[in-house]
Amino acid sequence: MDNDNNDAASVSERIKGIRKTLLQERQAILKEAKTEIGNFVKGDEKQLVEAALDDGDWSVVDVNEDIILQKLHHHKLKLNKIDEALRKLNDGSYGVCDDCGIEISEARLKVLPYAVHCVECKEKREKIEQVEREQSFQ
Repeated sequence: MDNDNNDAASVSERIKGIRKTLLQERQAILKEAKTEIGNFVKGDEKQLVEAALDDGDWSVVDVNEDIILQKLHHHKLKLNKIDEALRKLNDGSYGVCDDCGIEISEARLKVLPYAVHCVECKEKREKIEQVEREQSFQ
């Protein structure tokens, strides 16, 4: 019986640790996104616009805006993954591959705590995506 209690306590501590890691990463992303938005709104971007004199200058402004928007989009995607991992922690399905249903390795979850696919399924998905990209260029 003590083993069962120790195992349950171990699982509980593991879940608390994962939740803490996810929440810390979430906070860091939110802080970075707020800083980027604040800089954009405050005037870092405005200075570029005011300095733009010709089409080349406007291209720099456009590229800068695109980079900021891409960063914010990346933050949004990562936040969605973290929120999904937190949801799975709450419902008990955390750490199980969405495709094949086997447990995702502890090593993978340590590196990417919001992973939803095991290494094998992720590699399969990446190969399929690569083939699709190659075919779209033909």
